[in-house]
Amino acid sequence: MDARDEFLRWATPSALLTLDGTIHSLNDPMAATLGRAAEECVGYDFPSLLPETQRASAESLLIHGATTKTVAMRVLEFCAPGGASVVSLIEARPVKDDAGRERLVWVHSVDARNDPGGLLIPFRLAATAADLGLWMYAPRKHRLDWLGGAPALASLFPQASTSLSRVIRSVHRDDRTALRRLVHSTAAQSPWVSLRFRTENDGWSHIACQVRRIQLGYQGPEQVFGVIRDDTLLEAGRQNALASLWAERQRADEIAAFSAALITAATEQELQQAVLTRVASTFGGTGAVLTLLDDETGLLHASSDAMVDPQQSDAMEGVSLDEEQPLTCAIRTGTPYFVPNHEELLRDWPQSAGVAWLGSFIAISIAPLSPVGDQPLGAWAVTYDSEHHSSPDERALMSTLADLAGQALRRIRLQQARIELAAALQQSMLPRMPEHLPGLEVAARYRPSRDGLDIGGDWYDAFVMPDGAVAVEIGDSQGHDVDAAAFMGQVRTSIRAIAPHETEPGTVLTRTNELLVTMNATRFASCTMLYIGPREGQVTGTSAGHVPLVCVHEDGTSDIRELPGGPVLGVLSGTDYLGETFTLEEGSALIMVTDGVVEGPGLTLEAGLERVGTSAAEALHDGLDAEAIADRILHAAVAVDHLDDVAVLVIRRI
Repeated sequence: MDARDEFLRWATPSALLTLDGTIHSLNDPMAATLGRAAEECVGYDFPSLLPETQRASAESLLIHGATTKTVAMRVLEFCAPGGASVVSLIEARPVKDDAGRERLVWVHSVDARNDPGGLLIPFRLAATAADLGLWMYAPRKHRLDWLGGAPALASLFPQASTSLSRVIRSVHRDDRTALRRLVHSTAAQSPWVSLRFRTENDGWSHIACQVRRIQLGYQGPEQVFGVIRDDTLLEAGRQNALASLWAERQRADEIAAFSAALITAATEQELQQAVLTRVASTFGGTGAVLTLLDDETGLLHASSDAMVDPQQSDAMEGVSLDEEQPLTCAIRTGTPYFVPNHEELLRDWPQSAGVAWLGSFIAISIAPLSPVGDQPLGAWAVTYDSEHHSSPDERALMSTLADLAGQALRRIRLQQARIELAAALQQSMLPRMPEHLPGLEVAARYRPSRDGLDIGGDWYDAFVMPDGAVAVEIGDSQGHDVDAAAFMGQVRTSIRAIAPHETEPGTVLTRTNELLVTMNATRFASCTMLYIGPREGQVTGTSAGHVPLVCVHEDGTSDIRELPGGPVLGVLSGTDYLGETFTLEEGSALIMVTDGVVEGPGLTLEAGLERVGTSAAEALHDGLDAEAIADRILHAAVAVDHLDDVAVLVIRRI
């Protein structure tokens, strides 16, 4: 299977595009989101399959993804025929195949369930620009929530959230039936409906309303959104007063939502999403860049929204803090910089004339993520395409939110450090390999997961049986948390207790499976177990849904051996695990691995096993021992880029 196909195996919409935006391949979720059969999409220009209002945004995103090394994100709307529109946060990044012959752009939907409010920002901005109001109706709660838009229209909703019945009471009696039909409409989009609405001073406003059904994120909740147009000419002074009042309320809501997104971010990815989708709109900018400091290299890593020129975001990547420019100085000193125009930039920073990324912005506001005296973390920059003078309140707010983002980043990294400590604890649970096994050389390696809590369920074991045979096993229990580690301990302990009383590994797995099923285990585990007679090299093995063995020889050849057996342990009662007997020649070695070694986003199981066999066979041919062979396999596994645990067990007959 081509490595690029791995990008299409995502459960969420995903597609590979050529550099000019033509669809090279896509998965079924993306085809469904585009509202076409997959064969009707391949070869077509991706932006052309989107609504006309979304094409410019999609083209900007693809240009960024095709020409920059950094990740670009953009909220896009997909209109499926006859159904609700799907609004998703789309990420674009460059990819290439294994041989590096073809460069493509990978676009896929990002999970935004932790911050669905971020998906609504483009709608609010569009509503404001068109002087319209925006609301959402939740049928189960029978409530309408005001989302923003034209401040003058907010007077119709004195409270940000109110019941449908209260809104109906404010509508003229003759128009109430039309309003009920409107909010309960099942159409993807309704026609405009005129209503007479009683305002706070008992006057009547004539408004027009239209509703749409929108799905927030792939397989996300479906909501009813309404757009309001004021068809009544109101007194100019009253409009201005209401505009000021509701603009402040809308801004307060945006700031509260931004703060909540920062506080609830659980990973650096979610923190990045919160900043890049919100900071520019919060401060009236046209683009946003987030730069984070790598403590090990002392260099900056940059990410940006799709409104920033890719060349400018690329120019921020890998910048050293030793450089003298506003961005690095802000990070070093913890002091924000607000540059209203180019003239002031060159006056205060004449050495910045040659800084590439500063050339395309008229104004820029830079806020460090750590205050004066704290360890530097990074900064965000809000860019403007016209002169911008920040007020004292705006400067204070930006500094406060940047400090909040810095606190979130410290919390996330502290949690990561705790996870790594937990992984070290899990490492201590793995057994020590026996120092001397008759006729065999055994080596084991383990690397924890990069998913969940980094506490995984991979394990290995080796011990001498009462009859002198050597029992070896490797396995992988479901999950990457404390429960997974505990279940792993249960399985390994069960096998240890049962094995000395059984002469066949298949019987050991059969009894272990029955024990786990009887215990009503909520997890399952795969496992391969071998009995090895060290003198004659006779191997008897069985597998419970685990990765096949790799056998390597001194002449540099290798072969894959798939053992008989049965399904994973702990699921199906009454399973008999069959075994197979073969001979391990002197000088040859068996390689036992978990799937994290041989599978990943860019690697199939077959290709991974072949890679392990080639690497181990070359090492054996070069005269390396089991320890060195295990190190070489583990090093190669890093390139697989799999989030799962990694375990390696090498058994060499000497």
